Amino acid sequence: MQKNLIIVESPTKVKTIGKFLGKNYTVMASNGHVRDLPKSQLGVDPDNDFEPKYITIRGKGELLSSLRKEVKKADHIYLATDPDREGEAISWHLITALNLEDKKVDRISFNEITKTAVKNALKSPRKIDMDLVDAQQARRVLDRIVGYKISPLLWAKVKRGLSAGRVQSVALRLICDREDEIDAFVPQEYYTLDVILNVDKEKNDAVFSYYGDVNGKKEIKDKKSLDEVMNRLSGADFSVDSINISERSRKAPLPFTTSTLQQEAFKALNFSIQKTMRVAQQLYEGVDIKGSGTTGLITYLRTDSTRISDEAKESAASFIRENYGEEFLSSDSVKKAAPEKKNIQDAHEAIRPSDVTRTPSDIKDSLSRDQFRLYQLIWRRFVSSRMSNAKFETKTVKVRAKDEIFTAAASKRIFDGYMLVYTSADDEEIEKKNPVFMIKEKSKLKFKDFDEKQHFTQPPAHFTEATLVSTLEELGIGRPSTYSPTITTIEKRRYIIKEGKNIYVTELGEAVNNIMKESFPTIVDENFTSNMESLLDGVEEGKVDWKSIVRNFYPDLEEAVDVATKALEKVEIKDEETDVLCENCGRKMVIKYGPYGKFLACPGFPDCKNIKPYFEKIGVPCPKCGKDIVIRKTKKGRRFYGCEDYPECDFTSWQRPKKD
Repeated sequence: MQKNLIIVESPTKVKTIGKFLGKNYTVMASNGHVRDLPKSQLGVDPDNDFEPKYITIRGKGELLSSLRKEVKKADHIYLATDPDREGEAISWHLITALNLEDKKVDRISFNEITKTAVKNALKSPRKIDMDLVDAQQARRVLDRIVGYKISPLLWAKVKRGLSAGRVQSVALRLICDREDEIDAFVPQEYYTLDVILNVDKEKNDAVFSYYGDVNGKKEIKDKKSLDEVMNRLSGADFSVDSINISERSRKAPLPFTTSTLQQEAFKALNFSIQKTMRVAQQLYEGVDIKGSGTTGLITYLRTDSTRISDEAKESAASFIRENYGEEFLSSDSVKKAAPEKKNIQDAHEAIRPSDVTRTPSDIKDSLSRDQFRLYQLIWRRFVSSRMSNAKFETKTVKVRAKDEIFTAAASKRIFDGYMLVYTSADDEEIEKKNPVFMIKEKSKLKFKDFDEKQHFTQPPAHFTEATLVSTLEELGIGRPSTYSPTITTIEKRRYIIKEGKNIYVTELGEAVNNIMKESFPTIVDENFTSNMESLLDGVEEGKVDWKSIVRNFYPDLEEAVDVATKALEKVEIKDEETDVLCENCGRKMVIKYGPYGKFLACPGFPDCKNIKPYFEKIGVPCPKCGKDIVIRKTKKGRRFYGCEDYPECDFTSWQRPKKD
């Protein structure tokens, strides 16, 4: 009997896929990449047409040895790494690392880890797609050149341990530009004027907002304008001027792509981008489901396509008919998918459940809380995307007082459609018993009160992870697989910090961004980076030679580095000073960063080497002694809250204390 070896990336997949196949199949994992550019040097030879130098990743020797033993036993080897550029490159590297040139080797890929998908993939094996591999090589080499050429400059001019990346530098610039906008913003005063009117004998009140006068819409820009309107309204009676009733539809949402999943999970579940990708990876690779064993629950999680396979459409249609009724099913002839973006990384489907009949409630007991919440979000979004539109009745009422016009509007859902299953974090709550619906043409309206308010225009909002991902996608910067590591990297380098959900740039981030803007304007230019992504897509499509991209890019970068090295002055970034005094020498201690996070150190180093733990205050006094409550961690890393005066004060709490 022929012996077959299937090599996947993740050990979790080994368990999931192994149960689908017979005894003549062995499944093993490469644990991601097995070869890469060396860390100790550039690893790209500009004098030899930018030929990359790949080496075995440190620590992979024993794994490769185990794989080679199985390779010798196998008659046929299938490379089943992830279905994207990076996965294709890993398979290509495995051929060299395992000496597979003379073996029977095929590449298989599947968008979901189900028995049907895996068996169908085995029926249609193919050879390595070198266009995909070259697109990944181009990205890797470009990122390596940028990082290894510019990072040493940052070490010399700012501080060691910094890095510059092709995509991360653009993301940092976007954040810095937003901060500049906020700092430069000058608020403008304006006023709003509402009138509260009683609309029936039951004492139901409706609020109408100032619209303008009979000549059209007007704004109340200052107190003088408000006073003029109020004078004109003195003693006025309010009567119904017009009523308009209309019906509108709200289209069912498209299924999730990587970025829309990241954004919605951030808003609806309060998941960081990194957490969303980690939990989605678990759902994709397989979870142990009671009665079914290890099962892949969703399709591949790195995609910017909203395409759905015909089989998935049919399955969803059957499920919707059976559970909700024919009227809730969308028709493809009526509901058309949004046009695909021109830059689609791979021919993937959208993110969806691998089996729509596996409802979240059915498998809740087999999932962790985070897995359940994310799976439920994905499941509901997919099912709703195949359902009919929701329908609303909207009523707009204009009332008149002398020549001044006020308006009020209300909506009510008259057909649930897809909203029976899914509403997004952005969907507004609709008041079901809005008094506006009680108003008729001849309704008598009784004046109760005015509500005038002063406002000031607000600056642009700080970026959150979700809005940053949305902006990167909109500008064509990066790809689904890069959003999470990009944000993680600039946060890890301490270029940004997160407070609540908002992202703020640090002094260090500003210094790095200023150097990049001054010396490497091309790299931090969003249009250049977007065009580079288009070129990489061209490599994938077989239209562009990957080395030609590097050949054109490298000389300008090298020249810019040389100029910057001579022209830039050293930037001093001061450590953040605290009010904690060093008990050895009396200096105010400063916050430093180590491998395990923040700590306090005496600025008198090396004369004074005093260090101590740094505990972040939460702005709440200790209920026992009145000193500050700080965040602490157990030996296993679990967060808890305690008094800063420990051990003199023993107050602790797992829950975040609140002010009385």
